[in-house]
Amino acid sequence: MPLQAQTSDDGKTLTLVVEGRFDFGMYDDFRAAYAHSSAAHYVIDLARAEYLDSSALGLLVLLREHAGGDDSSIEIINCTSDIRRILTIANFHRLFSVS
Repeated sequence: MPLQAQTSDDGKTLTLVVEGRFDFGMYDDFRAAYAHSSAAHYVIDLARAEYLDSSALGLLVLLREHAGGDDSSIEIINCTSDIRRILTIANFHRLFSVS
Protein backbone atom coordinates (compact mmCIF):
# COMPACT_ATOMS: atom_id res chain seq x y z
CA MET A 1 0.00 0.00 0.00
CA PRO A 2 1.56 3.33 -1.03
CA LEU A 3 0.09 5.30 1.91
CA GLN A 4 -0.61 4.31 5.48
CA ALA A 5 -2.25 6.57 8.06
CA GLN A 6 -1.67 5.96 11.75
CA THR A 7 -3.31 7.98 14.52
CA SER A 8 -1.67 8.06 17.95
CA ASP A 9 -3.57 6.59 20.88
CA ASP A 10 -4.42 10.05 22.19
CA GLY A 11 -5.57 11.21 18.74
CA LYS A 12 -3.22 14.19 18.74
CA THR A 13 -0.77 12.95 16.09
CA LEU A 14 -1.48 11.63 12.61
CA THR A 15 1.43 9.89 10.89
CA LEU A 16 1.30 9.40 7.13
CA VAL A 17 3.77 6.82 5.81
CA VAL A 18 4.48 7.20 2.09
CA GLU A 19 5.84 4.28 0.10
CA GLY A 20 7.14 4.38 -3.47
CA ARG A 21 6.33 7.37 -5.66
CA PHE A 22 4.96 10.45 -3.92
CA ASP A 23 3.32 12.17 -6.88
CA PHE A 24 -0.06 13.14 -8.35
CA GLY A 25 -1.15 9.49 -8.33
CA MET A 26 -1.34 9.75 -4.54
CA TYR A 27 -3.52 12.89 -4.57
CA ASP A 28 -6.87 11.35 -3.59
CA ASP A 29 -5.45 8.96 -0.99
CA PHE A 30 -3.24 11.59 0.63
CA ARG A 31 -6.05 14.14 0.91
CA ALA A 32 -8.49 11.53 2.22
CA ALA A 33 -5.99 10.37 4.86
CA TYR A 34 -6.14 13.68 6.72
CA ALA A 35 -9.43 15.20 5.54
CA HIS A 36 -11.37 14.32 8.69
CA SER A 37 -8.46 14.55 11.10
CA SER A 38 -8.35 17.11 13.85
CA ALA A 39 -4.83 16.11 14.93
CA ALA A 40 -2.65 18.81 16.44
CA HIS A 41 0.53 17.33 14.98
CA TYR A 42 1.26 15.63 11.65
CA VAL A 43 4.22 13.45 10.73
CA ILE A 44 5.05 12.57 7.14
CA ASP A 45 7.37 9.55 7.11
CA LEU A 46 9.26 9.31 3.82
CA ALA A 47 11.59 6.42 4.74
CA ARG A 48 10.04 4.24 2.01
CA ALA A 49 9.47 7.02 -0.54
CA GLU A 50 11.54 6.64 -3.69
CA TYR A 51 10.45 9.75 -5.56
CA LEU A 52 8.87 13.12 -4.85
CA ASP A 53 7.68 15.63 -7.46
CA SER A 54 5.99 19.04 -7.57
CA SER A 55 2.57 17.42 -7.08
CA ALA A 56 3.77 16.02 -3.76
CA LEU A 57 5.04 19.45 -2.77
CA GLY A 58 1.56 20.79 -3.51
CA LEU A 59 0.00 18.06 -1.39
CA LEU A 60 2.26 19.01 1.51
CA VAL A 61 1.17 22.64 1.19
CA LEU A 62 -2.50 21.56 1.19
CA LEU A 63 -1.86 19.56 4.37
CA ARG A 64 -0.20 22.61 5.92
CA GLU A 65 -3.27 24.72 5.15
CA HIS A 66 -5.56 22.06 6.63
CA ALA A 67 -3.39 21.88 9.75
CA GLY A 68 -3.52 25.61 10.43
CA GLY A 69 -1.04 27.29 8.08
CA ASP A 70 1.67 29.15 9.98
CA ASP A 71 0.42 27.66 13.25
CA SER A 72 0.63 24.07 11.97
CA SER A 73 2.87 21.42 13.45
CA ILE A 74 4.16 19.16 10.67
CA GLU A 75 7.32 17.07 10.59
CA ILE A 76 8.72 15.44 7.47
CA ILE A 77 10.98 12.62 8.66
CA ASN A 78 13.32 9.97 7.28
CA CYS A 79 14.08 11.77 4.02
CA THR A 80 16.57 10.33 1.57
CA SER A 81 19.32 12.70 0.49
CA ASP A 82 17.60 13.24 -2.88
CA ILE A 83 14.25 14.06 -1.29
CA ARG A 84 15.90 16.31 1.29
CA ARG A 85 17.62 18.18 -1.55
CA ILE A 86 14.27 18.72 -3.34
CA LEU A 87 12.67 20.00 -0.12
CA THR A 88 15.61 22.33 0.50
CA ILE A 89 15.58 23.72 -3.05
CA ALA A 90 11.84 24.38 -2.66
CA ASN A 91 12.52 26.09 0.72
CA PHE A 92 10.19 23.64 2.44
CA HIS A 93 12.55 23.56 5.43
CA ARG A 94 11.07 27.00 6.20
CA LEU A 95 7.50 25.65 6.23
CA PHE A 96 8.04 22.24 7.82
CA SER A 97 10.38 20.55 10.24
CA VAL A 98 12.50 18.34 7.95
CA SER A 99 14.71 15.54 9.26
